[in-house]
Amino acid sequence: MKRLSFLLFSILFYSVANAQALKHVVFSAGADLTSLSFITDQKIIIKMSPDGKVIEYGNELEPGRFYSQPGRLQQYMGRVEFYEKQFDTILNGKLKNIGTTSIMYYGSTENASLVGKVKSIGTMWFDYYTDFENEAVRGKLKSAGQKNFSYYTSFENEAYRGKIRTLGNNQITYYSTFDDKSIRGKLKSIGSYNYTWYTSLDRQGWQGALKTGSQYQLIEGVTYIIW
Repeated sequence: MKRLSFLLFSILFYSVANAQALKHVVFSAGADLTSLSFITDQKIIIKMSPDGKVIEYGNELEPGRFYSQPGRLQQYMGRVEFYEKQFDTILNGKLKNIGTTSIMYYGSTENASLVGKVKSIGTMWFDYYTDFENEAVRGKLKSAGQKNFSYYTSFENEAYRGKIRTLGNNQITYYSTFDDKSIRGKLKSIGSYNYTWYTSLDRQGWQGALKTGSQYQLIEGVTYIIW
């Protein structure tokens, strides 16, 4: 009995340890969430848009090139398959398998706000806000595996309405319309990590550029890239 319990525990531990995970979150111009990258158990990166579309896939660049070319991927040379000749034509042409990882999508019979979006990557399942939600969040990623996502609604300040508000346990804040025009809508904090930016009062060419705060911030195993 003890041996069986140990075996079951070992299988569970292996499955969790090798499950897909969120790897990178990219904010362009320090303001807008543009992509989320997930890593498979074979270390393959699948990059998605915030509304659940596959943008790119491949392998990570070596560290030196990664930090000079953030988000760029090397071509994956292994097995890649696409959906074709499907009864539900919405699937045709979409990435189906990469390495040993399968990808599923919401089909044409689902809620209109879900159609064509990634439903699962391997063992990780995705959910999205539907047409019944506030207009600023409709169609956006609601959960990826155990991580939940929330967004500022259309009732919030104009500078950050519709932007991501929480990712997992981390609160994300932005500068508002009451702040300098060069920094409105830009990141103010992710969890306990703060960001400041050069304002319109600073030297020409510096305005709106990152002043303090790391361009690459590792938080709970996820690298936030401010680019």
